[in-house]
Amino acid sequence: MEATMVKEEWTEEILPRRSLLDLRLREVWRYRDLLVMFVKRDFVATYKQTILGPLWNFVQPILTTIMFLVVFSKIAGIGTEGVNKIAFYLSSITIWNYFSSCLTGTSNTFVANAGIFGKVYFPRLILPLSVCLSNVIKFGVQFGLLLLIMLVLTIKGEHFHFGTSWLLIPLLILIMAGLGLGCGIIISSLTTKYRDFAVLVTFGVQLLMYATPVAYPLSFIMQKSSHAWLFNANPLSPVVEAFRYALFQSPQQHFHFNTLWYSVGFMLVTLIIGSMLFNKVERSFMDTV
Repeated sequence: MEATMVKEEWTEEILPRRSLLDLRLREVWRYRDLLVMFVKRDFVATYKQTILGPLWNFVQPILTTIMFLVVFSKIAGIGTEGVNKIAFYLSSITIWNYFSSCLTGTSNTFVANAGIFGKVYFPRLILPLSVCLSNVIKFGVQFGLLLLIMLVLTIKGEHFHFGTSWLLIPLLILIMAGLGLGCGIIISSLTTKYRDFAVLVTFGVQLLMYATPVAYPLSFIMQKSSHAWLFNANPLSPVVEAFRYALFQSPQQHFHFNTLWYSVGFMLVTLIIGSMLFNKVERSFMDTV
């Protein structure tokens, strides 16, 4: 009796990446339901078994704003270019928190999710993307707090600008997301072999905040420091300055939107390098993680 040959048909075929820039974005789109699930997981897991829960999104920027008011305004006497001090500091903290959360969240993608990666296949890029998307929710909550504070200050007699410049805010968030994602996946790729980067990233983010005009306007550094070029070389500086300018447009603020091209270029280069490292490490990270 002759055995009949049955041709096997596969519904899914997993092939190795052919190039370091092969991101398989179509495949990421096909797994968009999984992306949404990871976004929900990140948001819920952050506040699970906490007393205040999502209220921490309000506590952290409020306490940081109070600290900036005492240290940089009262003690150091640094001005805020005619902008209300509370609104100035809170707006800076809001946009900075989004970047720092994206960076720290994506910087341990491989190490933190090694158990998942070793059991089931899905586009690995989904996890760092989910971090950036889940942090958009946190940004929205803190931005809502900023708007509420601005409304209260307006009732008390403060004047704030509201116009077409606010349309620039989504673009600035996108640039911050790109910078956080690019730097984060570079660090994540390196931490699979060199765990020291995981220790340094938190400390490095804290130092980077003071090298970015978050607690002070960039004009203050331009006037006081002979090393102002170091702050201009920071790709985050134009984004933070643009965010405040789009919100307030105080007559004392001086910002040139052309400087944003530097941040955009730096973001694209970082994303390209990060994608290449991410794809390279993805092939063999289970052997070293």
